[in-house]
Amino acid sequence: MKSLRFISAEALVSNSEFARKSLGAVAHDLFPLLFKASYLLEQGEVIHDLVENWPLFDFNMGKLLGATLDYEEDLSYRTCSVCLESCLTGLRDYVLNQSSPYMKKLKVVDLTGIKDVEVQFCKCKKTMGRWARTQLLSELCSALPVYMQQAQCNPRTFDISINVLIDLFVTERNYELVVQALLKKCSCPLKICCVAFRSDNLTLQKFFYIIKLADPSLLRKLEIVHNVRLEMEHLEMLFNSIHFPLLMSLTLPARTFNVQRFTATDEQMLTNIGEKMGEMAQLTELNMSFSILTGRIQKLLSPLKTPLKMLDVSNCSLNHADMAFLASSFHANHLEALDLSGHNIIELYPSTFFKLLSHCSSVLRSLTLEECNIQDTHVNMLILGLSPCQKLQEFKFIGNPLSSQALKDLFTFLCELPMLKNVEFPVPRDCYPTGITYPIDDASVCRFDHQKYERVAEELSLILLQANREDVKASTPLFGSYDAAVQETNNELGAYLIKSFKETLEKFTSSFNKFS
Repeated sequence: MKSLRFISAEALVSNSEFARKSLGAVAHDLFPLLFKASYLLEQGEVIHDLVENWPLFDFNMGKLLGATLDYEEDLSYRTCSVCLESCLTGLRDYVLNQSSPYMKKLKVVDLTGIKDVEVQFCKCKKTMGRWARTQLLSELCSALPVYMQQAQCNPRTFDISINVLIDLFVTERNYELVVQALLKKCSCPLKICCVAFRSDNLTLQKFFYIIKLADPSLLRKLEIVHNVRLEMEHLEMLFNSIHFPLLMSLTLPARTFNVQRFTATDEQMLTNIGEKMGEMAQLTELNMSFSILTGRIQKLLSPLKTPLKMLDVSNCSLNHADMAFLASSFHANHLEALDLSGHNIIELYPSTFFKLLSHCSSVLRSLTLEECNIQDTHVNMLILGLSPCQKLQEFKFIGNPLSSQALKDLFTFLCELPMLKNVEFPVPRDCYPTGITYPIDDASVCRFDHQKYERVAEELSLILLQANREDVKASTPLFGSYDAAVQETNNELGAYLIKSFKETLEKFTSSFNKFS
């Protein structure tokens, strides 16, 4: 529902030329209202001028676009390229605007509230993701000091200092530009303040250099994801050389840990890493997927002094001792998001798994159990374990060998979870050819009876409909959930993988020729 104020704001900004001429007569407290109305209507020129003439002390995108009394819809999920480019260029021109520097109040710009999602509703159909926002802001911050010198700006313009809070996303392709922007932080009125940092496709040398430039003392979230060859010794080096006092969330790349080849030195190294993480008083989210951590979860997590709210140990080869520690640890009562994918939990250690589930049931919001060999005979037990999880909002269990009937039984139960919003379910086992083995490889995952699947999916939707649960989104993402970062940089990621494969092949050929 739109208030009369918001409708009036829409009417004003819909006439771009008139709105831009009228800004000088607009009360300062109406700028946020006009900004959201302009963002909704994708009025890029009006957005630019609003930001260029912003009269307030702060500019917080999450709050400006979020639900308000005047308009309840949250627009922070719209990463419209027209709107965001207008915001950032307007910010640059705020600095360059020749109005008296004494009138410039803006001190903090917060861009971290923008959310990247799969489905966009903007009319331009062109989004600006996290990587592109990093790219554009870096371009502006690199060029701004040079332009100020050339344009012979008012000397007081150089005294302007605005902290720009942003979630940086750095890959090989934009690395040099981001480095230049960070190096110019002292001379640029727009001060990049990195609150969250994601790194893909970078050499270790470049990663270590840029993470120090980004000021780790401000970091709340660190994601080291694809094609950064960070192993345990490098992680220990990172924690020994850099202090992360505010870090709340840590994501490590696949195969950071591999206990199968551990020596006594490696055991001590793991202990040191656990102790360093224990010094991070704010750390509440940890993602260590696709490492081999068999029997070492306690050594890694027991030093933590703050309970974890999110834990991803998918495909980490956990054993009964690891599950028993998790179920009995003080983390269990605080876990809001848990990913145990890739573990045969119900078959191998059902009692410890359900103990863990019961301890976190009062707070658990997201549960992921993909490729856990959950079968029809386990469904009743799973329903019993999930029944206390009344705050569960998301349940993902693709890749499990469940029949159509088992899925119907499970969906009938899921309708009873009042907070549930998102379900990712597998293609029924009976839609695949007889004899299919689990986990299903990528080559076979699409070889199922699509017509039969559609019929089953319609029946599952009907179950939700009859229970008045149209608010629940149910889907089957065959190749995993949507990842905005991967989607935005998939071309670079693919090129990097081809390059890595080529280098590996050349090394193999060279070694083979030596022995020929």
